[in-house]
Amino acid sequence: MLKSMELVNFTTFKHANLKFAPGLNVIVGENGTGKTHILKAAYSALYVSAKGNRDPNPAPPTKAYLQTAIADKLNVVFRPDELGRLARRDRRGRQRCEVKCELIPTEQSLAYSFNTTSKSEVTIDKTPSSWVEKLPVYLPTRELLTIYPGFVSLYETTYFPFEETWRDTCILLGAPLAKGPREKRIKDLLAPLEEAMNGKVELDKSGRFYLNIAGVNMEMHLVAEGLRKLATIARLIATGSLIDKGCLFWDEPESNLNPKVIKLIARTILNLCLSGIQVFIASHSLFLLRELYILSQYKEFKKIKSQYIGLQPGEDGVQVEQGETIDDIGQIDALQEDLSQSDRYIDAEVHS
Repeated sequence: MLKSMELVNFTTFKHANLKFAPGLNVIVGENGTGKTHILKAAYSALYVSAKGNRDPNPAPPTKAYLQTAIADKLNVVFRPDELGRLARRDRRGRQRCEVKCELIPTEQSLAYSFNTTSKSEVTIDKTPSSWVEKLPVYLPTRELLTIYPGFVSLYETTYFPFEETWRDTCILLGAPLAKGPREKRIKDLLAPLEEAMNGKVELDKSGRFYLNIAGVNMEMHLVAEGLRKLATIARLIATGSLIDKGCLFWDEPESNLNPKVIKLIARTILNLCLSGIQVFIASHSLFLLRELYILSQYKEFKKIKSQYIGLQPGEDGVQVEQGETIDDIGQIDALQEDLSQSDRYIDAEVHS
């Protein structure tokens, strides 16, 4: 579990000390304030540490492995021209960038740094003594089920300018279905999703995803995008990627969805928290945030611990406010515009 992350001179942040909850973490801010950068920085660190644990007999983490692996992952996830471009530039000369990730258990914590001239390696300032157990999951704003067929093999053999989170998630989507004692819990999580989709997600032998509705397979690209996002979550639950331990990073879950589906997405997010997944979302949707708040007042979700992180542009980099509720993060202009429009709409109705 990721407990905190400190960023120094990282992209838009001069200094940010981010605290995370074991359940739901919501990052809110205008476009360009670094919401996605926080998700990607945290995801990259956890992915590298979990990937090192995938060998049959993994050796303990070493600086030699981490200094190359972390730099490589940052390059393919952020896609800068060179690694040093991720270091914040606010004055002439070399600028040092630092990233510190504190995890539970503490022996998994790591820290690294690089500067504006770095290209292919980082300096490991703190080496973990054990690996993260489970690969994290990253969901970009675009759904991936329709591009899944052949995507991974093409990505591995051809130069694609797409960020590697797409490839990572496609690999998880293609994993076999989970079996054993977790099956009942998986079925319980899948039930509301399959009811909303009116069907079940299936992967055929040719490598294409379908939505099976009453025994008839519908090609996934013919399914509405909102249902495809639900289908993605359903598949990752069915394979065991989103059950028990682990982390989910979801960039703008509300993207291209109508309010009815957003309500189901909000409930799904909280159900994942209850199942043991630490969830991180980046959003500027007032509707989604309100729905999460409404659901959090229900008895079944009361025990979920949440952390809200508000990002505000400032003269000296992006400023961070954080707390356990949306009221703790100050005024976010993107959210205020939604509220302002509601007021203007009511005024227009009154004076029409």
